[in-house]
This record gives sequence, C-alpha cells and structure tokens, in this order.
Amino acid sequence: MDSTDRTQQAGPSRPCPGDRERTGSSPFGWIAEQDRIRRAAGLRRELRPRPADSPLLDLAGNDYLGLTRHPEVTRAGADACLRWGAGATGSRLVTGSTALHAELEAEIADFTGFEAALVLASGYAANLAAVTALTGPGTLLVADAANHASLIDGCRLSRAAKEVVRHADPDAVRKALDGHHGPAVVLSDAVFSVDGDAAPLPALAAACREYGAALLVDDAHGFGVLGDGGRGSLAAAGLAGAPDVVGTATLSKALGAQGGVVIGPAAVIEHLVNAARTFIFDTGLAPAAAGAALGALRLLRREPERAGRSRAVALDFHRLLTEAGLDASAPDACVVSVRAPSPEAAFAWAAACRDEGLAVGCFRPPSVPDGVSRLRLTARCDLTDAQVAGAVEIIVRTAPRA
Repeated sequence: MDSTDRTQQAGPSRPCPGDRERTGSSPFGWIAEQDRIRRAAGLRRELRPRPADSPLLDLAGNDYLGLTRHPEVTRAGADACLRWGAGATGSRLVTGSTALHAELEAEIADFTGFEAALVLASGYAANLAAVTALTGPGTLLVADAANHASLIDGCRLSRAAKEVVRHADPDAVRKALDGHHGPAVVLSDAVFSVDGDAAPLPALAAACREYGAALLVDDAHGFGVLGDGGRGSLAAAGLAGAPDVVGTATLSKALGAQGGVVIGPAAVIEHLVNAARTFIFDTGLAPAAAGAALGALRLLRREPERAGRSRAVALDFHRLLTEAGLDASAPDACVVSVRAPSPEAAFAWAAACRDEGLAVGCFRPPSVPDGVSRLRLTARCDLTDAQVAGAVEIIVRTAPRA
C-alpha cells in the first residue's frame, strides 16, 4: 500500500478472495459482511432521488452561483442539445469534438488567464488525466494529505513515486522535494472540499520553483468563486498563465452544468490530447452540458458580483453558527462545515434538518481525511438573508445534545 492510501478510502477494505470458501459459495458473498461492517459503524450510504421541484432548501449541492436553473443557462443547454444532438457520439478524438467544445475551451482559457484548456466528461476525469499524463517512472508526486479522492486515485494510477505531506504545509513540500533528482509534481486542492479552507498557493508555487517542480492544482471549489469576478484560485494567487502551473476544475459547481476542464500551457494541453487516457478513451462531454457551461460562463462575466455574494453568504453562515456555539469551519470560499460528535450523530442531525425542510451534506468516514464527521453546508449567491437565518436556526435547534 502506497502512502496515498492513508486518506479517503472508498470504504471498508474488500476481503481477499482466498478468505472465502471456494466450494458452493457465491463470488459476491463477501458483500454481506461488508454491509454488516458498514451498518455497525454507522457508515452505510444510500441513494435518495430528489424530485424536479424539491421543497427542501438546498445547502447540500454545489450550485454556488445559483446558475443550474437560471433560465439563460438552461436555455443555452437546451439549444445546444437541439443543435448538436443528445450526445457527443464518440470520444473527442473521433467524433466527440464539436465547434461548441472548442468555443467553450477558448473562453475558459481566456477567462482564467491560461494559454489553453481541455474539456473532459467530468472533473474526476480531468484530474485523472492531468495526474497520469504528466507523470511517469522517475517522477515524484508530492500530495497534500487532504486532497480530493480524484487526485488520490490519479496518484494510484500513475507510475510515479508518491509522498503524502502534511496538510497545507509548504515546508513539508520542500522537505519531500529535497534530494529528489528528476521531474516532480506537487498536487493540491485549491479549496479543500471538507472544511472549505484554501491552500497557500503562492507559498506552494515558491516551494515548487526552488526545486524545479510543477504545481498541479484542483480548483473545483475556487473556479467561479475566488479571484477577480470568479476567475479562480490561481488567478487570485497571481499564478494565472504561469508556465509551471496546471489547473483543473469542474463545470458542475459554480457553473451549474457538468464536465471537467484542465487549464495550462498550450504544450501541456496538447500533450494531454495525445496521452491522457480519460480523454482519449472516454466519450466527449454531451453538447447540452457544454452549452450550459458556456452560457453560465458568459453570464458570470456579465455579473461578476455573483462570486462576491456567494462568499459573503458563506461568511454569514460561519458567523451565525459560531455565535450559536457550534464548531464551524471558517470558509475561504463557499464551504462551511459543522463538526458532529460521531458518524451516527451526523447522520441523525442531517436527517433532522431534512425533516425540517433543509438539505445539508453529511460527511462521514471515509470521506473525511481526519475521521471527524460533519455537516457540510454550501453557500449560494441567490440565498436571501432570511433563508440564511432560517437555515441556521434549524441547524442549531436540531444539533446533537452533549
């Protein structure tokens, strides 16, 4: 087991196939034991399909800019579907690239200040593409201990040496890079998805440059929210367009659509087109999603105040929750988490909020690298002050009692 296996496991480990009796047993018999373990630990998950018009106030999704149902965005997606078809029809290198994809990539690159961009089917696929295609034998990957699972899985799939370092610690990065001879890539979320804290990107970039390493940043929770008019964490850190920096992002959070993107130097993007397996072998992003993302990006450029409003709402959540005596994380973007005493308490708390008309995220192991369960709230720019106050009142009233 390499060091990237320390955090964010997919669940209880699967038993070795040799542990089951081979005669007369089901090849999936081990699943029942895994389900028993999950239930006993309070970690069982289940799908909960929502209706098109949910009565719940949604603080669980990631629609930071309130765009996923904006008429201009939904119309852009519908028009793209009618013009280009329901699907991309193939991988991007076969028939899955349209003029719409190219237009979206050009506008994202211009908006974020990088030379080029490459759109993929999801943010997860974008991270796998960037990590695996930019590394190989002899490369050292230095990863923040709190990175998202997609970066962790990219490390696992790469053929590089790996070292996990303390969370948000540039000196730990320096220590890991010191003495390594050969290419190196430092991986970090820009805004970490559990507590919503931001990485020290300028200091990380400085550490990388001392040792000639590249910096790869997942800006899923900063793109559209941080920086001038929502241009992202890299722009806010003065790293936009840097020749030694690559960014990834999702189109499903601030832009309210679907898909992922890699931004960086043109040579890097061209290399991904030729070497990234999750780009080469995956069907291209559906035109409706590409059209909706492009419509959302253009709306954000006209209404940049949306980014600032979403951050202000997050700060209001934090202030009101802490004033009420709850242990809430200080947000650097739009994520606020509230600690719970146990996985069972977090699950019951989230269920109580739902019963009161409020949808909140419930983060339990293995989704949290420190093992502490939380409610996770996401701020939206379209929330009113009354909605914020009402949500806080429900969270405080339903909080577990010590």
